[in-house]
Amino acid sequence: MSFNSVGLQKVRILWQVFRNMGFRYFLFRSWYEIMRKSGILQKRFPTDPPIRKFIALNEWRKLPVNFFFQSKADLAFSPDPQRTLEKKARQILEGKVEFFSSITYNLGLDYDWVTNPDTHYRYDVGRHWTTVADFSKEAGDIKYVWEKSRFSYLYTLFRYDYHFDQDCSDFVFEEIDSWIEANPINQGPNYKCSQEISLRIMNWLFCLYFYRDSEQLTEERFQRIIHAIYWQLKHVYQNINFSRIAVRNNHAITETLMLYLGGLFFPFFPESRIWKKKGKNWFEQEIAYQIYEDGTFLQFSHNYHRVVVQLLSWALYLSRANQEKFKQVVYERARMTLRYLAGVLMTPDGHLPNYGANDGALFFKLNNATYRDYRPQFNALYFYLNKKVKYPEYTEDICWYSGSENGLENCFSALQNEPLQEFVKGGIYVIRENSSSLTFIKCTGYKDRPSHADNLHLDIWVSGKNILRDMGSYRYNADPDLVAYFNGTSAHNTVTLGEFDQMEKGPRFIWMNWSRAISSELEEREYYFRFEGKITAFPQVGKKVFHHREVKKYKGTLKWEIADHLYHDTALPMKQWWNICDDFYDAFDIKAIDEEGNSIVPRIRKGFYSDLYGVKKESKAVLFETNSKRILTTIQAI
Repeated sequence: MSFNSVGLQKVRILWQVFRNMGFRYFLFRSWYEIMRKSGILQKRFPTDPPIRKFIALNEWRKLPVNFFFQSKADLAFSPDPQRTLEKKARQILEGKVEFFSSITYNLGLDYDWVTNPDTHYRYDVGRHWTTVADFSKEAGDIKYVWEKSRFSYLYTLFRYDYHFDQDCSDFVFEEIDSWIEANPINQGPNYKCSQEISLRIMNWLFCLYFYRDSEQLTEERFQRIIHAIYWQLKHVYQNINFSRIAVRNNHAITETLMLYLGGLFFPFFPESRIWKKKGKNWFEQEIAYQIYEDGTFLQFSHNYHRVVVQLLSWALYLSRANQEKFKQVVYERARMTLRYLAGVLMTPDGHLPNYGANDGALFFKLNNATYRDYRPQFNALYFYLNKKVKYPEYTEDICWYSGSENGLENCFSALQNEPLQEFVKGGIYVIRENSSSLTFIKCTGYKDRPSHADNLHLDIWVSGKNILRDMGSYRYNADPDLVAYFNGTSAHNTVTLGEFDQMEKGPRFIWMNWSRAISSELEEREYYFRFEGKITAFPQVGKKVFHHREVKKYKGTLKWEIADHLYHDTALPMKQWWNICDDFYDAFDIKAIDEEGNSIVPRIRKGFYSDLYGVKKESKAVLFETNSKRILTTIQAI
């Protein structure tokens, strides 16, 4: 490619970013890069600040502020000493930590906190965080360094201590001491992301209260922790515009909530009052903006949707414990988001479609459920809002957040869902027949940036089994071909035009020429339920290319008919992709005909499936290809 071609491509990408993200975003990102490269940011975030005593330990213990509980001894719910919990706790005590709820690494008891266990690359903690690269082929995925530094693994030890009447406080505080020693203020990879910093503080806060009365919490140790918390909170506040303008997703919700909680639980910091006031105001704004009126979420991801549910639970339980309230919109959006999740939550396993970007995030695991089971987090927020529980087998989160199990008896509410549900703002349409089948369709207009090229994707579940599935995300920093595959259209159950995705891929997380929903309709007829939608697509191929899809789900039987019509003026073939579960053909048949009624021979293509971050396994996709403009596919139980 010539120099001129490269220059034109960069200009085109910049124009697309400007058009999709807006002037405010474009201007901020440009100025932020100038500040980073010029060294201005480095001056804003000093290294090696002097130790400053804010409050003595005994004075902190007397502060009139209420956490979920005041100490381990304050908790009053029935212990449940399950052996699986004991096994996981003992692994952690041996230095073995599970990453992303999927892969266990034996890091040992002297881990340096900055080595990627996947690539063994060691980051330089002598470098200012502004000079640390987010993406590096040599370093690998930086999330593998961030994962343990979140300290979310400590919840297994908290639960082990409570349920088995043990005391891991020495080990836990040694871990925090080790991290503080290995990560100088504002240096190295663990200061790169303000959300990671916020989560770390939240988890340390939980630790401080759980072990509030422990002999291991000495004055010297307390001062080290408070010093580290202060400078991390200061970092979050000073860098908050990056999340609120440049990122504008769950990062911003996490960070603004942490500023509110920082001001609430650390009132002795000089900036606490302004952190609390602004954090609360910003949190309310982010909830109102990011959770749409119908309860769907702007990141088009169920994984990140659960992140927001967890953050809402922290916000609502802790504000109530301290006689504070948020604006009414926060409670309204919380209710609507639970309505949406209930509409797509498939029992008996509590799974949701593997929809959108999935980085394995599960920040505050206070239960024995598997990673893909959304019921515990759903329950905790639902109980706060309704004083009822949907899933009686998953109430431990509620007990931790409430401090006891009072009020849980005789408060269960059966889950009921209408057969047709549409969430137009987020572009999600659901056909549900009791627990026998769920048909999940995406048809959205994107006012916020997409992560996957998956418009008009179709997910089908039968008796809790995902027979037509979204192939997941795998890793954010992996081989470029794998990243393109998992983010691209062929990893979703929709159509491509030749080898082209619905949208054109830009750098990193950027998609250009966003696909747009033109029309959508969900209705019930005498013998079937029907969805119809139309989107713009493939603008990189030609102007005025449209994809029209009609889905019929026949009542009382496991039969679907899908008609795809691709409007275009090219010679490229139409390819219809169906990513099937491993034993699909044991119970189902799939057939397709073109617009002339001719049968299309299915071809099996190799793919990959990732339901946990960092893990992929070979899978299969059924491909129907034709040079006609229409495919009618029938999927039916044998």
